[in-house]
Amino acid sequence: MTSLKRVIDTNLLISAALSSQGAPAKLAQWALAQHRLVFAQVTFDELRMRLYRPKFDRYISLENREPLLHDFNACAIWVEVGDPAVYGRDRDDDHFIEAALKAQAHFLVSGDKDLLQAPEVPGLRVVSVHQALLALGQ
Repeated sequence: MTSLKRVIDTNLLISAALSSQGAPAKLAQWALAQHRLVFAQVTFDELRMRLYRPKFDRYISLENREPLLHDFNACAIWVEVGDPAVYGRDRDDDHFIEAALKAQAHFLVSGDKDLLQAPEVPGLRVVSVHQALLALGQ
């Protein structure tokens, strides 16, 4: 099942960047190895902006952030999204849903309750990181 495309939300990618242990890191490592991570410019920009917040300085050095973003960028499937439809309560989440739909991603992986509990979107399955790993047989 290594052909499954995934959109992984910003919080999970940051969790993976801050700790090489745990489910988010395992999922991110799979996505990097398989080149199956999906980004739109707006979702990548959100990741970049949040990853450089000073509160993360004690967990990841400034020198390690850019190579990490480079790796995510290099392995990604890129999609163009415009102004997304309204899918849930948080408009920022709508960009992730739109990116997943544009890429025909198999899953949108999130730890965000707003996304996990959002109304069903035809053609998209929103799952937790643990559900995503189960789908990979991990």
